[in-house]
Amino acid sequence: MACAARTAVVVSTLGFAQTAYAQAEARLEEDGETIVVTGERLLAPIAEIGSRLDLTARETPATVEVIDSETIREQGINTIVDTVRTASGVVSADTGAHTPYAMRGFQMAQVSVTQNGINLGSTDFTGMNLGTFNLDRVEFLKGPSSISSGQGSVGGTINFVTKAPRPGPIKNEVFLGVDERGSFRAGIGSGGSIGDSGLDYRVDLSRYNEQSFIEDSQVEYIHLSGGLDYRVSPSLKVFVAAEYRDLDGEIYWGTPLSPVAFSGENSTDIVSGTQVSSFNGTDLGAVTIDRRTLDTNYNVADGYKKFDETWVRAGFEWELGSDVTLSNLFYYYDANREWKNNEVTSFNSDTNLVDRERFFVRHDQEQIGNNIDLAWRTQLGGMENRLVVAFEYYDMDFTRPGAANFPSDSVSLVDPERGTYGVLTTSRQLAGVESYAINLEDRLEITPEFAIVGGLRYNAFDVERNAFDTAGEVRTGFPLEMDWDPVTGRIGFTYDIIPQVTLYGQYATASDIAVGSYFFLSPTQRMELSTGRSYEAGAKATFLNGRGQATLSLYDIQRSNVYGGAANQRLNVAGELNSRGVEFTASLRPVDGLNLWGNAAYTHARYDNYVTEGGVSYDGNTPPNIPTWIVNGGGSYRFGELALPIEIGGSFSHVGDRFSTDLDTVTLEDYLIGDLFAFVNLPEGLLSPSNDVRLTFRLKNFTDKRYASYGDPFYPDQVFLGTPRTFETSLSVSF
Repeated sequence: MACAARTAVVVSTLGFAQTAYAQAEARLEEDGETIVVTGERLLAPIAEIGSRLDLTARETPATVEVIDSETIREQGINTIVDTVRTASGVVSADTGAHTPYAMRGFQMAQVSVTQNGINLGSTDFTGMNLGTFNLDRVEFLKGPSSISSGQGSVGGTINFVTKAPRPGPIKNEVFLGVDERGSFRAGIGSGGSIGDSGLDYRVDLSRYNEQSFIEDSQVEYIHLSGGLDYRVSPSLKVFVAAEYRDLDGEIYWGTPLSPVAFSGENSTDIVSGTQVSSFNGTDLGAVTIDRRTLDTNYNVADGYKKFDETWVRAGFEWELGSDVTLSNLFYYYDANREWKNNEVTSFNSDTNLVDRERFFVRHDQEQIGNNIDLAWRTQLGGMENRLVVAFEYYDMDFTRPGAANFPSDSVSLVDPERGTYGVLTTSRQLAGVESYAINLEDRLEITPEFAIVGGLRYNAFDVERNAFDTAGEVRTGFPLEMDWDPVTGRIGFTYDIIPQVTLYGQYATASDIAVGSYFFLSPTQRMELSTGRSYEAGAKATFLNGRGQATLSLYDIQRSNVYGGAANQRLNVAGELNSRGVEFTASLRPVDGLNLWGNAAYTHARYDNYVTEGGVSYDGNTPPNIPTWIVNGGGSYRFGELALPIEIGGSFSHVGDRFSTDLDTVTLEDYLIGDLFAFVNLPEGLLSPSNDVRLTFRLKNFTDKRYASYGDPFYPDQVFLGTPRTFETSLSVSF
């Protein structure tokens, strides 16, 4: 897990903090609380994923977490997976193939991911483990998110926000980093105001070459982002932004389970349980991960994954009056993805070989959309009120040429022949989604201490699917067309029982297209709309004049029509998934320079009314990749009196047992890993005209614990291993 540095104490553990000093000071002063902490991020960020009402985390009746760019920089976090893991109760895979997430009992496509507040499709095909240099922050909204981000899973939403123009003096950034495996990372950025013209700009360019711990596996990518804001008048701002991302890599797709009877003394404690291969049907009995395969690549030598996307956004913010604001966002998104790999690796206990099967797919995705928001601040009966009316529209076209045949072979478990993909035959599938929605959100401040927050969303959308055989003829049962118009909402409250403590509660509903990938279901298995509801209550507090912070949240979530991934690209339907849990976070700066932090998440998630098409009942089973406990903690101390200010510290992460599939027969064993870190601030004038120069040293997983980070239910005979001990160093300069 990523280590916790000085400013991460506030951000990564409590999540409702970002660089907003003036905003924080103003709010705490209103609450009658004295600010004695200078330069710390406090309890007053505005996370766009939480609401359109410009609510701070304290004003939002839900769990909101924010990890900002300063924290990312100061911790030396290099990838979005490591960033996401600094949030409480979140699990993700150490893989370049894709980036599945799990939290609050839900995983993969059941956790929504948005970019700059916009849903661009399921993480089954949009998610990748990219770099962090171009990011301004990562936002987390736990629980239902339909109100703020469209069709939203009840588990929550992760929002990645790109750096954007801000007024003020021009500030430049340079970043260089390497690790012991030869990974190289570089970035350069600049932003600020151009004189007094009213024009603000931001541009960032990064290039990463990430070398995996798996042999002959690596990813290279480029991320270019930029934007212009022009203040036409004090009441009108127009803006334009663009991004380009390009990725090319040889990907790790997992390590096969092997029988303990075969591996013998080479068995490890990474997994346990029993497995009957879903691919070849042989009984492996008790399974393990063979010690000789911890860095083995089972992909074919000519395997690859490519990804490029272009994204343009433009719009305006117009203050029609002192209390009314109209804003508009138009966007166009185009993405091309292609991967050609061996994806199935399944041990065969009859032959003592690993059976492999290939997979090819290409995505051509085009999406156009427009969001209009009208915000109105007024008084109702002397009470402060904020109201936002929003209209959203998007149209997405998706073309998917995919493999029509699946070449296969068998290789040895140890030192396998890589081989090549073989002959490829393709067929074409199409999908389209057209959606429009009307949102109403309101916050009524009954008293200065007590407020009610609510919202309603009407969302009508159509889904069309078509599929063709290798000769270009339409397949039986196609084309298909489905439409829905769900209404979802939330109602909650916040209550400041004292200026430093806020209680909150919320009831919310959500709906989304149940299947992350529109292409898995057969025509006879109708795609249903998933629905869910959530109860949540908790408290957010500061104490010791801002030196300490803590949050507590309790939740009860129920989701209906849950589609679970199964082998051979199949989907099963569970009637319900019920999840209950508690999350607690705390941080403390008892004396200057010393930071302590920790969090714990308990989750009890179970299926109900879940019988597969084959008649197997999974009632009472735990969904895959959901640990009962996740506990993180750490501390750091800054020696400010030295000639070179140095900060040293460490962090740990404990992730409990998880199952790899809905069957609950293979357990990914619990693990405890730790990081050590040190930061050195170089003196002014050595590399920069300012003293904002930082050398970062990190030793990740310093005990070299080998563990399984994730199990993909679509590939139940293999798991993703976690990254072993890795030394990293980086240099960042701001001037």
